[in-house]
Amino acid sequence: MTTVPTTKLPDGSTMPVFGLGTWNMGEAASAAAAEVAALRAGLDLGVTLIDTAEMYGSGGAERVVGEAIAGRRDQAYLVSKVLPSNAGHRQTIRACEGSLKRLGTDRLDLYLLHWRGGTPLAETIAAFEDLQRDGKILRWGVSNFDVDDLREMETLSAGCQANQVLYNLARRGIEYDLIGMCQERSMPIMAYSPIEQGALTRDKVLEAIARDHDATPAQIALAWVLERPGVIAIPKTSHPARVAENLGALAVRLTDADKAKLDAAFPPPRRKRGLEMI
Repeated sequence: MTTVPTTKLPDGSTMPVFGLGTWNMGEAASAAAAEVAALRAGLDLGVTLIDTAEMYGSGGAERVVGEAIAGRRDQAYLVSKVLPSNAGHRQTIRACEGSLKRLGTDRLDLYLLHWRGGTPLAETIAAFEDLQRDGKILRWGVSNFDVDDLREMETLSAGCQANQVLYNLARRGIEYDLIGMCQERSMPIMAYSPIEQGALTRDKVLEAIARDHDATPAQIALAWVLERPGVIAIPKTSHPARVAENLGALAVRLTDADKAKLDAAFPPPRRKRGLEMI
């Protein structure tokens, strides 16, 4: 079993820097057994962080996670997300209770607003604080928030613990200012699609670097993300063997020459860009 390193949150608690994503899970009954097996394989390997959302598979992904963690809830660090269409005060509480039921648990370790919508942030934050007071969530955060969004949120509360955004070698826009802002606050960035939905595994530069390390391109892409302080990678796979492969990225140490090659192939941003989402 692997001991996954952790990073510190603003409240002083810690969170694993490597986890399992579940986007696109729970959409087909024929795939459920494999999806459950992959998540259980992760738990067996020491990967405790599981990220899901009420949106994924219209609740199906949460049901898959619930089956995977049955009898093992205390081994898991559970993250789920509320849709902006459910972000009003009463709606957020009701949505969270629905997520808890599908997950088969009485609490979430972290509950995120999936992205900004038309509901005033104050309503969602008030709901998060009520859920936290009642023990239904241990902490809360946001997803797909850029610098201005975080600044607005900070005028309302200091309780945000994490920000989940799109980040990988091909999507480096947040390096211009968002990563630094979050690092100043000890607020982890949860990097979703850290392998660009598999696209980076077919990149020639990553393939060459992987050969030098006796690794795979996926491991190189993940190692690059994981080298950033306070950044958490949550790749998704439905294959137990791929879970083990991805976890192997923790042992990869990129050299300065590797990083220079990656910067040349995937240049860092030179100006502010709009926050990317997929």
